[in-house]
Amino acid sequence: MPEPIIKIKNMSVVYNKGQDNEFHASDGVNMEIYPDEYIIFFGPSGCGKSTLLYSILGILPPTDGKVLVKGEDIYIYDAEDMVRFQTKIIGIMYQAFYLIPSLSIVDNVALPQIFEGIPPAQRRVRALELLKRFGIDKQADKLPDALSGGQIQRVSVARSLVNNPEIILADEPVGNLDSVSADAVMNTLAEINDKDKKTIILVTHDAKYLPYAHRVFFMKDGKITRIATNPEKKQIARVDKQKTMTTEMEQLVKIHPYLTPEELKVKSIVNYLTQDMTFEQLDRLEKATKIMLERKIDRGRFYEMLDRPFDDGGVGLTKNRAEVMTDRIEKILKQSEDVTRYRRRQEGGNFFTNEEGLVARLLSYVLGEYDEKIEPLQKTRLKSAIHDRISGLVKKEEFIAMLEKSQEKGGVGFSRKTTNYLTRYLEKILFQGLEIEGATH
Repeated sequence: MPEPIIKIKNMSVVYNKGQDNEFHASDGVNMEIYPDEYIIFFGPSGCGKSTLLYSILGILPPTDGKVLVKGEDIYIYDAEDMVRFQTKIIGIMYQAFYLIPSLSIVDNVALPQIFEGIPPAQRRVRALELLKRFGIDKQADKLPDALSGGQIQRVSVARSLVNNPEIILADEPVGNLDSVSADAVMNTLAEINDKDKKTIILVTHDAKYLPYAHRVFFMKDGKITRIATNPEKKQIARVDKQKTMTTEMEQLVKIHPYLTPEELKVKSIVNYLTQDMTFEQLDRLEKATKIMLERKIDRGRFYEMLDRPFDDGGVGLTKNRAEVMTDRIEKILKQSEDVTRYRRRQEGGNFFTNEEGLVARLLSYVLGEYDEKIEPLQKTRLKSAIHDRISGLVKKEEFIAMLEKSQEKGGVGFSRKTTNYLTRYLEKILFQGLEIEGATH
């Protein structure tokens, strides 16, 4: 594995330190980012995303800790070295564009090359090459106010690349764009990461952009609360399987972007348990489920909360339905413990005498939801598919395809209805067995 291109060690940025209005914009952040990674800093406004970005840029010195880029503490640089760093190593895109309105588009793109001492003719050639690459070379001699927002942001992309930096920082780069222009810019950044092998660090509060990243750093109150890896991308950093985004987690994060991992697990269970309850009942059910997942109450107490009349502070379910829900949540939580054991051993490289037994139990859990007769060959192939899914060797879609494929073609041979039902159940067990901890490095 390569050495980190960026390493941040216990970094804090504190405003008005020691005063009554002391504010921690960044609080004890530790992270490592590797060459060619696409990283997203994600969280609500004011969580410290941009503070972290501008500390990496070299314009916001930490109050405590260090910011190392390519192994060097950038805040011990003199003025000349800092200019070299900010023009040669780092390129940046802003939400507000910051083009100089009195300069032509080509001159705006060429401007950073002045600090590299490049002659005017060469500057123009390089700028025009980039403008042509991004489809705006015909606008080269126009002033910025003649361009659309999407075109101006592509100019910003070109400007950030003009000195061929190793790292591109992007601070909410599509925040002021319409959806079509935003998608075009995001796809351009993905291409720069994939083809040009540039390290991309993007700040956003919009969850729909998370799938672009290799890893997402979730932030709140100046801290990194967790790091999630994207299973759809080949990882560059060491993959912590306990922090990998599962399919359901990724979907839930898009709907509820600022919830904690524990809150997302509550949502997952409640979605499974009910489809037809009032908002008030759902709220109370979520609260009861939360403390059940935290193991603060037992089965009896959980059932009592569901069965108690709504006017008395309970969820207000019938006794039969409360019993069914209690059985379901207890069963999933018990079964998910085997997923947790499996992943802990997998993370520790323990492959291992009990792997077969754990996978066999997971198979029995899934088959417990299947009322039809299953042939020996189907059972063998289903067990193999479950092993591959829990090990992260196949995606959810590939697991579904294996279950639906006919036996003659090497599949399990289930109907689509059966496949969808069993997959949904397995994914619930996998999600509840996922351990997601605060990120530390």
